[in-house]
Amino acid sequence: MEYKYIIKPRAIQKIRTFYNNVARKYRHTYSYEDMERNVRDAFFSIYQIEKTLLRRTPLLQRWEGCLMANTDRWYYAYKIEGDTIVVVDASHAQNMK
Repeated sequence: MEYKYIIKPRAIQKIRTFYNNVARKYRHTYSYEDMERNVRDAFFSIYQIEKTLLRRTPLLQRWEGCLMANTDRWYYAYKIEGDTIVVVDASHAQNMK
């Protein structure tokens, strides 16, 4: 099945904010290009949900009622509505506690 993807603003904000904070903290070694590449990679990996990123049980209580998929760096909470995957939240692996 071919899915359509919707990425909610909360997920977008979490990804951009995380890498923006990294860029500020490591401004002497982490370039703007590094930040843009990491943000782009995080967004591209969303399109692998239900393809190569398998469905998992959510680890965070606030994601109850959602499905979860993860890469080595990002965890995504999502819902399937017909033929559409709606990504409602994202969390970097460092923040998964």
